[in-house]
Amino acid sequence: MKILVTGGTGFVGSRLVPFLLEQGHTVRLLIRPAERNVPLPAGAEVIEGDPMRPGPWWRATEECDAAFNMAGASVFGRWNPALKALLRESRLATTRNLVNSIPAGKGFTLVSTSAVGIYGDAGERECDENAPLGQDFLARLAQDWEAEALRAREKGARVAVARFAVVFARGGGALEQLLKVTKNFLGGPVGSGRQWVSWIHREDLVRALLFLMESPGLEGVFNLSAPNPVRQIDAARTLGRVLGRPAFMPVPAFAVRLALGEFAETLLFSQRMVPRRLVDAGFSFHFPHLEEALRNILADQRP
Repeated sequence: MKILVTGGTGFVGSRLVPFLLEQGHTVRLLIRPAERNVPLPAGAEVIEGDPMRPGPWWRATEECDAAFNMAGASVFGRWNPALKALLRESRLATTRNLVNSIPAGKGFTLVSTSAVGIYGDAGERECDENAPLGQDFLARLAQDWEAEALRAREKGARVAVARFAVVFARGGGALEQLLKVTKNFLGGPVGSGRQWVSWIHREDLVRALLFLMESPGLEGVFNLSAPNPVRQIDAARTLGRVLGRPAFMPVPAFAVRLALGEFAETLLFSQRMVPRRLVDAGFSFHFPHLEEALRNILADQRP
């Protein structure tokens, strides 16, 4: 297949693009002018353009069979009105433009990103794809983001919305932050530590994305998370065990809120997401349990 990828230089996209090429697909990678000097995978056709605005890059979509929509500014950091506006616009405008560029009636396939944050603070409730949605900032953003992607159905496209759990791999994301504190003997529960954490190994994530792309009967919303979420305190202890470091130093909720402001709530929320539709469709995880996933990722980090 000929596939367009937005956000292909990010934490997930930078692994997805080589993976697609390894599987024999033709990849057109849309990059912003500011990304010209970013290392790009050999074999991908690079298209330069601003995905947040209409432009000549639309022609690249018209010549493709499918697209992965991965673009969006990072949520990590202390939020302020300007950053929150960027978080929304980088997702909604990109998705809106991508959908507008899809040719009608071609049988196009769109796999578009969303996130576990859509469920808000779910407490002990297990969240499959039919679970109630949250009303905080990230939850409303994810709902609007998904709505933009689902408009592609009006053009006859098949749309699969992929709600990402916390993605674990080296080179970025949440795991790099956890490694820093755990290696310095500061790892431990955040807040009560009882909140549920939904996670996925990046290799399983890119395999699941391709599974959605290559399965014509799959459309709608899919949770992309390992089938065994864990409590935050158990995640901290597991990482400490893998690294051979203690993980007992608690981080009080008030300290997290003081340091990170509104963004802190996303670390304190409990989200027990399960990939029910993905498993029912026949997808098999290589890393269903956290310890084996971390040992695979950190094979060169253990004492």
